Amino acid sequence: MSGATLTLRRADKRELAYVESLLDANELPSADVRTSPARFYVGYAGDERVGVGGLESCGTDGLLRSVVVERSARGNGFGTALCDALERRTRADGVETLYLLTTTATDFFAERGYAELERADAPDAIRETTQFDDLCPASATCMRKYLSEQC
Repeated sequence: MSGATLTLRRADKRELAYVESLLDANELPSADVRTSPARFYVGYAGDERVGVGGLESCGTDGLLRSVVVERSARGNGFGTALCDALERRTRADGVETLYLLTTTATDFFAERGYAELERADAPDAIRETTQFDDLCPASATCMRKYLSEQC
């Protein structure tokens, strides 16, 4: 179902364990969830948690990280709804360009308007994040989206 209804809530201390658990279950980096400057969010469909994602701001550039949907909720449009909500949130915070690294979801993000670029072409502040510098493998695809090009 496209157009899934999703509510985005910032993860509080008790939800960070859920964020870590979902990331671990999907082999995504979770080592810095509690110490990272990234803000993590939980996506809800009604009262049900369906996914998580993180945002790290570096001035007008931002890093979209650790976006994942519960296996049982996949195929229902929640991944798109979660990304839409995270992009709206980061745009409201003044971020104009969003970057990400992915090892498995290049096609998904390309369909959402992200374009591949060389990792070295990302801004210094993005490349210096723990996600870029330490947690994601060098083989991960780097992608960028200009948020100002959206309606």
